[in-house]
Amino acid sequence: MMKILHVCCSPRGQFSESYRISRKIIELLRAKEPSAVLTNRVIGGGALAHIDASYASALGATEPSFGEAFPMGSMSRSEELIQELERSDYVVIGTPMHNFTVPSALKAWIDHVVRVRRTFDSTKEGYVGRLRDRPVFVAVSSGGRYSGERARQPDFLTPYLRAILGVIGLNDLTVFSIEGTAFGRDAVVEARIKTDQALEEYFRHLPVRPHCSGDVFP
Repeated sequence: MMKILHVCCSPRGQFSESYRISRKIIELLRAKEPSAVLTNRVIGGGALAHIDASYASALGATEPSFGEAFPMGSMSRSEELIQELERSDYVVIGTPMHNFTVPSALKAWIDHVVRVRRTFDSTKEGYVGRLRDRPVFVAVSSGGRYSGERARQPDFLTPYLRAILGVIGLNDLTVFSIEGTAFGRDAVVEARIKTDQALEEYFRHLPVRPHCSGDVFP
């Protein structure tokens, strides 16, 4: 049975454009497999606390720490979020772009799931991801425009997500965006139509993948 993890980052929740796009992605996935199980992880609006001191100390240690063997606080929440990620066949992240990059809520989630000795190993040759790769869809909304001929701002969100998720083994990343939401209702309607067309075209040709939920490479 297909399992989808939906990570919702916007402080505006269901009223955000990023949420609308991410739900559209989920609908298109479910159209291919109606029995798919959905896990909603809301992290926007302060729903997810940042890491605590014991977690930070564990990350800085060269050997497994007491906090890793007996997780509490942030370490316990980290384990919960990582297991959600491991069980998923598809990950859908709905996020706004804040100050050209990821919002603090998404950064907090990343800090919990990108964990040395758990989701990646640090070797002499570099970082080695420990998670099985799976499709990750990112739905981005931004007040300005960062792509195309009318772009007037940089994009640090997309390259950052590709790099940081690649560290833990998630390299199959596809981004859909709705840009220019600060330019009025007409601009939003135009962007919605363009994005919805791109989604329909993409998922029309997307095959359903085998389900291997929970697999973790050693």
